[in-house]
Amino acid sequence: MPGIEARTPSDQRERPGQKVASHRYSGKMERLALLSVSDKTGLADFARRLSQCGFDLISTGGTARSLREAGLNVRDVADLTQFPEMLDGRVKTLHPRIHGGLLGRWELPEHQAAMQAHGIAPIAVLVVNLYPFERVAARAGADGVERGELIENIDIGGPAMVRSGAKNYESVAVITDPADYTSVAGELEQQGSVSLATRWRLAQKAFQRTAAYDAAIAATLGSLPPGELNQHVRLAAADLPQRLLISAPRLQVLRYGENPHQQAAVYSDAAQPGGLAHAQLLHGKELSYNNLVDLQAAWDLAAEFELPAVAIIKHTNPAGCATAATQKEAYEQALACDPVSAYGGVVGLNQPLDGPTAEAMAGLFLECIAAPGFSPEALERLQKKKNLRLVQIAPTPSPLSVRSISGGWLAQTADSVQFPAENGWRVVTRLVPTAEQERALRFGWAVAKHVKSNAIVFARATAAGGQTLAVGAGQMSRVDSVKLAAMKAQLPLAGTAVASDAFFPFPDGIEAAATHGATSFIQPGGSIHDTDCIAACDRLGLSMVFTAMRHFRH
Repeated sequence: MPGIEARTPSDQRERPGQKVASHRYSGKMERLALLSVSDKTGLADFARRLSQCGFDLISTGGTARSLREAGLNVRDVADLTQFPEMLDGRVKTLHPRIHGGLLGRWELPEHQAAMQAHGIAPIAVLVVNLYPFERVAARAGADGVERGELIENIDIGGPAMVRSGAKNYESVAVITDPADYTSVAGELEQQGSVSLATRWRLAQKAFQRTAAYDAAIAATLGSLPPGELNQHVRLAAADLPQRLLISAPRLQVLRYGENPHQQAAVYSDAAQPGGLAHAQLLHGKELSYNNLVDLQAAWDLAAEFELPAVAIIKHTNPAGCATAATQKEAYEQALACDPVSAYGGVVGLNQPLDGPTAEAMAGLFLECIAAPGFSPEALERLQKKKNLRLVQIAPTPSPLSVRSISGGWLAQTADSVQFPAENGWRVVTRLVPTAEQERALRFGWAVAKHVKSNAIVFARATAAGGQTLAVGAGQMSRVDSVKLAAMKAQLPLAGTAVASDAFFPFPDGIEAAATHGATSFIQPGGSIHDTDCIAACDRLGLSMVFTAMRHFRH
């Protein structure tokens, strides 16, 4: 593979303030490697192996300093281009001698002649990872960041070089990920060159990286208003973008998808470094696709509440949920709702798992527990259960919800509001809910948002929180959800509050719930039969609240 001739004695190279003689490419088949990275993980060792394989190292700014500190001979890019870095480093690799060296096809006589005529040396290896824009953008999504810092972390020369080298993969090996250093160096040491198959794989990866980088920039800047560079900015809440940019690195290949014949993987949203995709598996075997789906449902429901909360999930629906003064009480009350369905379930907690709660959980077979943390006592007790996964999640803002359909995608903002500012709570019956009933209604309404529609939740207020008593999920008619919930109930339903995620289309669902002891209802309203439903409540001596907001979950 063509390269660059070493033309200057090592004692004349790279001394600060010293001018180095001009170098023109002579056409000799020595090799040139250009290194310019932000993430310097493993770089010095890789560069040393390149040098030992006969590569002349060319580098920029901080990368060159880092390599010299590691004892390596490095030439500055400015020595190759005969043009100084300028504009605070914004212009250094945007030069014909760089891009000509990356794009030139040495096997074509016309390219070879042009390169020799203009002193352009072919570059055989390009090592580039980009300015950490995604990392800075993540800070903008959390505590905020100076706009100028965000803008300055938009890499220009790096993506340009990566694209040039990847386009010319038949002659150039482009390494954009430190994880590839070992395999590339191994090929060079064993074979004397990087195979075409590897160069093609690296080129594919390089184009994926630049696409993801541009997508992150477009999405982040699209969430910012105009302003001065020194202005402190935070990303706006998720809105629907004009162009949906989906580009995410694969974090992990899963054993299979929902079923063993399906393939699956976890991908990362670089702008949201927390959340379930980046959770820590503290104990237990690898998480499955279904585990992750259920963990998200459990985490989302538990996060609705400020009091200690426990959500037990089975196939994405709550088998029980409760809030209480202590975490252990919340768990026991959540379990009491449907202990049969809780077997093999997934549990979500909104506070770090403590020892007493862990001891109570140890008596039940559970698949996974998700929490923002685990006490030493909880870990010691639960790590004895080898098949239980313990997952620690860092909270993160709700992103857009995206799912695929044939030929495209659907996207929506997160359902993060319980009651709108206006008309958020309207009593429509003659009987007004008591203070205790109101607490039960509000608790049930929060849970119903996380139940697959048609959703019905029987709930009660407890001394220091709320408890689900029965859940009806995913039925084709609302009255069937009422009947299913009542049929599954393990606890008395007398005096309960019933939450419905959407309006009752007819009074039959209300009347069915009343026969099982329900005394108050909360629903969005909006049916053409609202007056009939209100009349049924008045006739039966029940109270009902309209929210003017529904919570369908499909």
